[in-house]
Amino acid sequence: MFGYFRNKRRKRLRATPLPGASWDIIDRNVPLIRAMDRHDREELGGLVQVLLHEKTFEGCGGLEITNEIRLTILAQAAVLLLHRETGYYPTLKTILVYPSAYFAHQSHVLPDGSVAADPQLRLGESWFQGSLVLAWDNVQSSAHNHDDGRNVTLHEFAHQLDGVATGMDGAPKLPSRARYRDWARVLGAEYETLIDQLHRGHKTKLDPYAATNPPEFFAVATEFFFEKPTTLRRHYPELYQELAAFYRQDTAESSRVRAE
Repeated sequence: MFGYFRNKRRKRLRATPLPGASWDIIDRNVPLIRAMDRHDREELGGLVQVLLHEKTFEGCGGLEITNEIRLTILAQAAVLLLHRETGYYPTLKTILVYPSAYFAHQSHVLPDGSVAADPQLRLGESWFQGSLVLAWDNVQSSAHNHDDGRNVTLHEFAHQLDGVATGMDGAPKLPSRARYRDWARVLGAEYETLIDQLHRGHKTKLDPYAATNPPEFFAVATEFFFEKPTTLRRHYPELYQELAAFYRQDTAESSRVRAE
């Protein structure tokens, strides 16, 4: 019964156009969305309406949450949901936003068995259950520099998609075993190749951070898929096709059409 009313509410929200003032903010802050065609923009607006209703924001480090912050972040999150049947980031409840890079304590075990917590400067992080953290100034700068292959918002929301199926392991929810096999074959091979290239001292198109672990590989590849799709398709064609099938978007073709 709860699911029935939730789906009814979502359908109503998706049919409600975003106000013009909201689009002004999105278009000013997220050039990637400004360049979309009318159909994608209409769909994205509906997705944003649902996310605005279902996700809570909290300001950290003295930051006051504004409508601009909500719209800029959620509009980019909605890009990853276009054209797909989606749960709207079902495990995510709260988005924490700092004004700038923040310190997080990373625990590790010392040789004597004790546990130490070292502060690490971060721009964002995504937790498996409940929360996602972003630095607002980097959200803005990475959204404006929409063709450099780096976008902290897309990165952290990709982690959320990764966690839907079996936890954050580098494989989001896919429709069949065959798709999981293809995903593991392609992304596994590209991940190992990237590690080997870095060990040999070679420069790579993908950010070296992608070699950290499979979840980071997927998140970094997602940034590239939306921000440097032509480069990704040229140098990593199988990886591009796997991401295009998952996201149901041909971002390289869309980028080519916009450039003409």
